[in-house]
Amino acid sequence: QYVPFAALPSSVSATPLIVDHEVLNLPSASVLAVLREETANRKPASKAVAVLADPVFSASDPRLSKNHGTAAVDNSALADTYRSAAESGVGKLTRLRFSRKEAEEIARLAGDNRNLKALDFAASRAVATDAKLSDYRIVHFATHGLINNQHPELSGVVLSLVDEQGRPQNGFLRLYDVYNLKLNSDLVVLSACQTALGKEIKGEGLIGLTRGFMYAGAPRVVASLWRIDDRASADVM
Repeated sequence: QYVPFAALPSSVSATPLIVDHEVLNLPSASVLAVLREETANRKPASKAVAVLADPVFSASDPRLSKNHGTAAVDNSALADTYRSAAESGVGKLTRLRFSRKEAEEIARLAGDNRNLKALDFAASRAVATDAKLSDYRIVHFATHGLINNQHPELSGVVLSLVDEQGRPQNGFLRLYDVYNLKLNSDLVVLSACQTALGKEIKGEGLIGLTRGFMYAGAPRVVASLWRIDDRASADVM
């Protein structure tokens, strides 16, 4: 599960397999059964792409007005986010500036004004859990991903942690939130660090974000095995 087969060189040359082949990984046979049940006779989503990127993690972010009020952070969801970031080895949740360029370029290539481009404060947990997200064939997250092997239930995707007034809010799309999503997507992209990892369960493979999004209805998930550079991620995506 930790080997990037698509990046391995072929036996003939040093060319990575992905150059000439499409390499897919299936978590387990039980996931395949769920996917077949979820997608059988399902109508395609009506819209193309939803991109959530460049969320706001801190009240000190320059995107906030200097005149916003201060608020005490007394929020269990925020505490869970910071705890999970520390346990996942992420540390400080810094802004991912190139995720914005990534989102803008994807939206430009999609070229349809019916697509969703949720940036800044709009890249929120509320948008991610909205039933309207099921209208999109591709759902793309470009933000911090937390894979917490100490406490797997605290794995998730970090979205905007403050609102436009600088007030703290729940912006942590936790693993149980992901399992409870109802997606009609053909593809979910997790453009974040180590999103393909998780807790290894004998006979079931890795339990993490990838499996969560598959149970939510996405038959395909693009995820990362490693920590990835912000600029390089944007270029690849």
